Amino acid sequence: MKESAPRMLKFKGKEYPCCASLTMGIIGGKWKTVILFHLLEGTLRYSELRKEMPTVTERTLSLQLKALEEDGLINRKVYTSKPPLKVEYSLTDFGKTLTPLIQSIANWGDFVLENYAD
Repeated sequence: MKESAPRMLKFKGKEYPCCASLTMGIIGGKWKTVILFHLLEGTLRYSELRKEMPTVTERTLSLQLKALEEDGLINRKVYTSKPPLKVEYSLTDFGKTLTPLIQSIANWGDFVLENYAD
């Protein structure tokens, strides 16, 4: 009897073996969740995001913002009417669906600091 291959989940042209893998593929990594957390409060300019995350490199922040935009989680709005160029980032409606998850991750971090930190 031939064994069938596991069913792969597809999202934005990428395949994932399970729903947890899909979620981590979209928001996983060191910075994506942090970016989303800071955008929960509202629209931020690129420079404001940099101030919120002083240890991230410019290249990494740019790449992570681009990935989040490509996955449809954030909007990037460029204002070119007058110099200097102004770029703002905000959550899309799809990105806002992550609010309970991102808030739970942040709450767990607070819990760890209060109960298990040195």
